[in-house]
Amino acid sequence: MLPAAVIFDNDGLTLDTEQAWTRAETTLFARHGSIFTDDHKRDLLGSSRDVGAAKLERLLAQPGRGLALMDELHDIVMDEVGRGAPPMPGAPALVAALRERGVPVGLASNSPRVFVDRALGVAGMLGAFDVTVAGDEVPLPKPAPDGYLAAARLLGADPAACIALEDSNTGVAAARAAGMYVIGVPSFPGVELPDAHLVATSLEDPAVLAVLGLRAAA
Repeated sequence: MLPAAVIFDNDGLTLDTEQAWTRAETTLFARHGSIFTDDHKRDLLGSSRDVGAAKLERLLAQPGRGLALMDELHDIVMDEVGRGAPPMPGAPALVAALRERGVPVGLASNSPRVFVDRALGVAGMLGAFDVTVAGDEVPLPKPAPDGYLAAARLLGADPAACIALEDSNTGVAAARAAGMYVIGVPSFPGVELPDAHLVATSLEDPAVLAVLGLRAAA
């Protein structure tokens, strides 16, 4: 059976924006006399603005400056994403296949609208989804379910009949809180998604296609 709707995360799941984020994070840390590591990356992955601010205060030893650091990071990453944010392998084809079968597709991101639209535009996927919901358009960001619930509502779908695709534990928690079946596709080495219903190696994994009702698993 086909799901009522499929809702994608953006950063690291639909688009390879994590390269841009990593370059921006590396620059930010260097500006403040620190070295950005893979452990920092795993810690920050999927964080909302407020959560990210608290983490940056701790990681850069600058108490009370979290939001200013997040604003600085945002300015850097907006420049970086303009240099390229290619789709993740299989993302355009998967979205197209779902739409061809009549399955509504949405996107729910923790990133702000200005970043989501720029990244999708750079990747050539700005019009690929029926609806998109950004992190600054809902009351609470992931891991709260608000973004996923908003996307399901806009698509006219029962959240319990939707499937979400995520690459971070923050996103998996949000989709599960919305009552959705969650496919986890880790985008960074060392990230494990134990709470996802299915963990796949990529969007091209036959198991993903099978769960979405597009093709039997090999």
